[in-house]
Amino acid sequence: MKFFNYIFYTLYRIWFYLLVLLPILILLPLLFVSILKEAWYPFYFRLARVWARIILFGMGFIPIIKKEGDYKKGCSYMFIANHTSMLDIMLMLHVTRNPFVFVGKKELSKFPLFGFFYKRTCILVDRNDSRSRHEVYNSVQKKFDQGLSVCIFPEGGVPDNKEVVLDNFKDGAFRLAIEHNIPIAPMTFHDNKKRFSYDFFSGSPGKMRVKIHKIVPTNNMSLEDKKTLRNETRNLILRELDHPTV
Repeated sequence: MKFFNYIFYTLYRIWFYLLVLLPILILLPLLFVSILKEAWYPFYFRLARVWARIILFGMGFIPIIKKEGDYKKGCSYMFIANHTSMLDIMLMLHVTRNPFVFVGKKELSKFPLFGFFYKRTCILVDRNDSRSRHEVYNSVQKKFDQGLSVCIFPEGGVPDNKEVVLDNFKDGAFRLAIEHNIPIAPMTFHDNKKRFSYDFFSGSPGKMRVKIHKIVPTNNMSLEDKKTLRNETRNLILRELDHPTV
């Protein structure tokens, strides 16, 4: 039985990477055009949402979304969510209509083809380089000035300890939101680890529950409120993980 499980999971992973790469190859001309000018980013974002949905539905995942809050068209937000899987990127793109830019690890730019577009459309950060972290602030300001939103997974990565439900949040997203007077838009992803974790021999088709929480405003906040904002937002997501409402 274990042998057949290994075969299934191997084919399942191969199918995932095919779904990641094939739409990029098919959409390649449009993707190239969409990154030629920064003003064309919303068009690139729409293509990225198509790519994300091909992967999600192609893998047999069924997003189930419960909205407690909603986002106004044309407004900028700091989108955040818990981080447990590569699917977090695709699910965030599927759920969110407001064009946003990911702040992500520089290492992902090394992936073939995907990395080419990743490093040209995302804000990359080398967490071991203080200058790189500082440059993120300037890049984020530029995106907000363009009317875009930003997405950060505040855990800073997927916890090494598989028993951790929600790792500690880093300050970056909350500091940026306060400094730029941008509201926090929190979400909880319930099933991504179960559906497709970083363990090779794991995963299965099925539902992917998403809770869209109410917007957390940052107006009238100062950097002294950063820790409180961070902890309250983390507790909001943790309560939903512990006691699902979707």
